[in-house]
Amino acid sequence: MSDLATWLKLVHVLSATVLFGTGLGTAFFMWRADKAGDVAAIAVTARHVVLADLLFTTPAVIVQPVSGVWLALERGYDFSEGWLHAAIVLYVLTGACWLPVVWLQARMRDMAEAARTSGETLPTRYHRFMRIWFILGWPAFAAVLAIFVLMLFRPEL
Repeated sequence: MSDLATWLKLVHVLSATVLFGTGLGTAFFMWRADKAGDVAAIAVTARHVVLADLLFTTPAVIVQPVSGVWLALERGYDFSEGWLHAAIVLYVLTGACWLPVVWLQARMRDMAEAARTSGETLPTRYHRFMRIWFILGWPAFAAVLAIFVLMLFRPEL
């Protein structure tokens, strides 16, 4: 493996780590704040979660396919190989879950901030969005875990 491929692999692994770690961490804190039911805590947590997605998750989401394709080309992988094809499909699935989650988080942040400011309870719409947000997290989480397995073991599919 050339020096370039080693650096690409490092960038790819680090961005995957940021993607997984930030996603898991922010999901945990958002879920815990929601379960506690404290509107002020939910508003602050949602604000930080949206910011973390902007600062960490979004760049990692961009770096992953760029570094992945570049690394695959550098290493001479055939994009029709089953494990690589499956990883790409799972990455698209993850993105299909993540994009609505980002939108939902921003709306929930706004609703929580409005409720905190006005002293009112969270609207029914917030709770509906939270259920959808929670549900969308599971296939994305499972897909990312499966991608890690595919990348590490590169099984014949």
